[in-house]
Amino acid sequence: MPAARESLLDAAYTALARRPWPVVRMVDVAAVAGVSRQTLYNEFGSKEGLARALVRREADAYLAGVDRALATPADPRERLAAVAEWTVSAARGNALIKAMLTGCWSERLPEPTLTAVPSSSAVPAQRRADGPLPSPADLVALARDRAVAVLSGPGRTDAAELARSCELVVRLALSCVSAPPGEGGVTALVRTVLPRHPTRSG
Repeated sequence: MPAARESLLDAAYTALARRPWPVVRMVDVAAVAGVSRQTLYNEFGSKEGLARALVRREADAYLAGVDRALATPADPRERLAAVAEWTVSAARGNALIKAMLTGCWSERLPEPTLTAVPSSSAVPAQRRADGPLPSPADLVALARDRAVAVLSGPGRTDAAELARSCELVVRLALSCVSAPPGEGGVTALVRTVLPRHPTRSG
């Protein structure tokens, strides 16, 4: 029941924006989504299962945004600047994404364990959520690897240098989440620290 699942995750996200996760009640999430509490438990198993699924969805949304930024028709440095801009805006606009990227979970947020939990769920999406959740280092690596996959090609520098440049951009963006940059924002910083064609030799 993908539509009901998304409605429940939307309702949980909305509830989290209004009050701390410890006081969010499953019955209220179900009511906002227009389903029974039993349907909610059937889908997620528990409040912890709901939290894990919500965190997984937001991690997926962040990585989808990285993919969109990399798909922009621009030179490699500008694509990486777009990834940095997306990382900063996503972290500033979504407390869960910020927590996942920085590892700083406030008492308002759910803080599910990152390791896999035993799962007997018949719901494939929930079995995935019950698997390991990405740590900040995992998310940086996933964003870096996506950038490397898109930007590598003929005329590139060695793969290690490209990977370092891509990781540097994500880590630079994360520093801007904690300490907002000055004039020109994160894009100006990326342009300063990366060569004009970070994936080309010569």
